[in-house]
Amino acid sequence: MNASSWQEGPPEQGVPHDAVAVERSIVGLLRRLVCTPSRAGLDGYEPILGILQAWLGEQHLNPRRLQDSVGNAVGLVVDVVGAQPGPHYVLNACVDTAPYGDERAWDRPPTSGVVVDGWLHGRGSADCKAAVAIFCHLAVALQSEVSKLAGTLTVLFDADEHTGRFGGAKAYFGNGSPRPDVAGVMIGYPGDEWVVVGSRGFLRARLTVSGTARHSGTSSTATDNAVEKAALLVRRLGHVQLPHPLNGDFPLPPKLTVTAIHGGEGFTIVPDICTVDVDVRLTPAFTAEQAADLLTVTAAQVDARQPSRRATAVRLAETWPAYQLDAGTPLVAALTTAAATMGGHGPVRTRVVGPSNIGNYLAALGIDATAGFGVRYRNLHAANECIDLSTVPMVFAAYREAVTALLRAL
Repeated sequence: MNASSWQEGPPEQGVPHDAVAVERSIVGLLRRLVCTPSRAGLDGYEPILGILQAWLGEQHLNPRRLQDSVGNAVGLVVDVVGAQPGPHYVLNACVDTAPYGDERAWDRPPTSGVVVDGWLHGRGSADCKAAVAIFCHLAVALQSEVSKLAGTLTVLFDADEHTGRFGGAKAYFGNGSPRPDVAGVMIGYPGDEWVVVGSRGFLRARLTVSGTARHSGTSSTATDNAVEKAALLVRRLGHVQLPHPLNGDFPLPPKLTVTAIHGGEGFTIVPDICTVDVDVRLTPAFTAEQAADLLTVTAAQVDARQPSRRATAVRLAETWPAYQLDAGTPLVAALTTAAATMGGHGPVRTRVVGPSNIGNYLAALGIDATAGFGVRYRNLHAANECIDLSTVPMVFAAYREAVTALLRAL
């Protein structure tokens, strides 16, 4: 394998030569980003946001920081404003990453940014620093063409994404307030085989099961063990049938998963409390309200079978709805057409995926979002994460064509 240098390869069919020419600059910025640790909840975001702010400033753009409610930096945005009024679209990619995991499992350091046989290695290369570098260069390219544009393109680089808090996105989109000025968002998640146009939603809940504490060696035959009762509840939840209409347009079924059980202290006390965490994946036919009702009814059934001093408490946590964009939505049409043209491989499929993503949060705000057309990758969130650099020009060209089509001045 050759890791000593990297050379530009032949472009994909249909990719313009100017997209290939900018590839070296994209890769240079990407390597700087990969070499800068930005693990969610572990590394500070100032270094990587500083690199991006300085780079964009050098290109005569005017980026601005986003802060959370206590003043922490959680993102960076830059606007490209067309010469004529028109719709407002957003390109989004996160700058924070998953953790490294066991670093001994990596063939090269997670922040190496080394290129081997055309693949750039390092944590975040796929999710989502390649998109960050591409979108930076796209902002520069479109800034030189504002006379041809009607409307505004905002490029949003959010931090605090992999924590699940989505601090940067919430700071920009209003933390739950509608943004009627935003016509749509394209999220640069990796993968060049399809455009993601929807996903299941989720409801997270914690069920607190009660019992009666006593010495585990008591001679009394009475028992009110919270852990044993929680085990009964878990078995009931595991056998629940969730509705999935066969004639529905949404391609995936709902899903319920018990993700954690916590209870008991030592060996000599009958547990008097046990918590059960549940993750429910939602569909348009199985909503958060229906999921909450199911959890409440199931808990009540277990309480009726095995009464305790307190009824099982069901506390609902965060929820996002399922969503699915229509193929004729301007956002979807523009990106699928551009991806097919630049890839030269015929029509690009759309796909609804199982895991939720930031598109679900945007759907709750009434904002259309695609959540993935990006670089080809391996080992997402795993050891030896890497991307195929030959797909960089194609992705750059596809988003440039899609944004231009959406903002083309008449």
